[in-house]
Amino acid sequence: MRLTALLPALLAGAALAGGAAPAFAQAMPQGGPQAAPQGGQQGGDQPTQRRGRVVQPYIEVSQVVSAELSPGNDVVTFTQVAAGVDVNLQGRNSAATVSVRYERNIGYGDNSIDNNTLSGIAAGSLAVVPGTLSLEAGALASRTRIDAGGATTVNPLVREDAESRIYSAYVGPSLQTRIGDVGVQGVARVGYNRFEADNALVTQNGQALDLFDDSVTYLGQLRAGVRAGEVLPVGLAVTAGGFQEDISNLDQRVRDLYVRADVTVPITPDLALVGGAGYEDVEISSRDALRDANGAPVIGNDGRFVTDQSAPRQIAFAVDGLLWDVGVLWRPSSRTSLQASVGRRYDSTTYYGTFTYTPSQRSNLAIAVYDGVSGFGGVLNNSLARLGTGFEAIRNPVTGDFGGLVNNANGQGLVGAPGSARAAAFRGRGAVASYQRTMGRTTAAIGAGYDRRTFITAAGTVLAPVNGLTDESYYVTGGVSRQVGQNANVTTNAYVNWFDGAGNNDVTAIGGSAAYNQSITQRLEGRAAIGVDYVDSQFTAQDFAIATALVGLRYNF
Repeated sequence: MRLTALLPALLAGAALAGGAAPAFAQAMPQGGPQAAPQGGQQGGDQPTQRRGRVVQPYIEVSQVVSAELSPGNDVVTFTQVAAGVDVNLQGRNSAATVSVRYERNIGYGDNSIDNNTLSGIAAGSLAVVPGTLSLEAGALASRTRIDAGGATTVNPLVREDAESRIYSAYVGPSLQTRIGDVGVQGVARVGYNRFEADNALVTQNGQALDLFDDSVTYLGQLRAGVRAGEVLPVGLAVTAGGFQEDISNLDQRVRDLYVRADVTVPITPDLALVGGAGYEDVEISSRDALRDANGAPVIGNDGRFVTDQSAPRQIAFAVDGLLWDVGVLWRPSSRTSLQASVGRRYDSTTYYGTFTYTPSQRSNLAIAVYDGVSGFGGVLNNSLARLGTGFEAIRNPVTGDFGGLVNNANGQGLVGAPGSARAAAFRGRGAVASYQRTMGRTTAAIGAGYDRRTFITAAGTVLAPVNGLTDESYYVTGGVSRQVGQNANVTTNAYVNWFDGAGNNDVTAIGGSAAYNQSITQRLEGRAAIGVDYVDSQFTAQDFAIATALVGLRYNF
């Protein structure tokens, strides 16, 4: 394969673990550690700032050279023209963070790189009733690599014939108020998620495998409770809520409804026992694919199975009955917090929790363990919704792509869903961790994660062979940035990602990059970067490796 069919891309989205408090939220993969902002501005440029307002529009022109290291040795060059804006607004009644970038790659000659890319992330909050009711919204657009068994990898080396695009958006109100001694919290939102791939149907051990197309998610939750010592020596809370994802592939539906009561029993000023019990009704169902005269499933123009809308809905998983969990809540200081629980959900044992440690403004550690049922879109949308509005988007210094990596006050993390992009609903369990430390002009961060997805499909449908299969994904990513003088900085990043797919479809992706940014004038900046990426996939006969270098100029308005 020629190098012109290859493009490196930035980190794909990961399942950010949701450290859900048992008294208020489901233990679902829908949030997690991100990292503290690193300053964001390169080379000493000064964006427009006014009362917590940062607005930085820019244009870039760069020359890029790509050298194929394996399996061939082709070398191509192209010009990259880009325009974007980075926004951070933190007001009294509203807040928003936006990073959006459009780029055009202009190649030379036949079989050259010539494409357009739009990527970015945005999240905002507007107070409808200050201090009580707010409206929240967010959106995500990123690229990743799609590979064997529906695998998407962190920090991928993207080939044009293995490229996928991820989109997600949500909107909904959030409530926080008090009625006498009772605190009331609520959230409702609707979201949309889409996964685009040129080859939407892949073959795994002779079996056709449908990739996720799009879904609509709904989430609602209402909690009322009193704190320990306010009315009684113990804290009490009642929560009711639900989650539903409607997946277009075979009309799948994931529905999780619950109601529960929780109690918090203080043991010491720093330690409390927490526990709760309630009722849950969880159901996963779908329809079968349309069949032709020979009984074979029909595949549509988009490369996915065509749903037989006249077929009856078939149950893949159904549980209704008691749910419970017990755990500890430890907060020895405002810098340290631990919450860990074990219990029963989805008719089996469940574990989840969070740990955060911030000894100073210069360092922080965050760990989260999660467990929940959803589809690919549910993980993507819920992680985006839990991001908040005070983050910094990190882009690939060579390609400019945004793949889901962010810095936030709690650590470095990924927004999205790396791992499997199968259409089937699943139970996802895993853990994520991040650590960041600032040492003078140097900031270092590292993140790691593990995600295990066990797929749930109905017997007698075209997806039945997937039922019970497990895909696993591991990743480690890190970076170091250092300010050089008053007008320059250097950043380095590295990653490794392992995907262990059912059917022995494994993928390993490794790479790194380095960039140097130097202010020439107050608004004009020179840029240079180099990156190396390697992908070893059992889905292809050969491994792929590529080195890419860039030199260019950026003008900040």
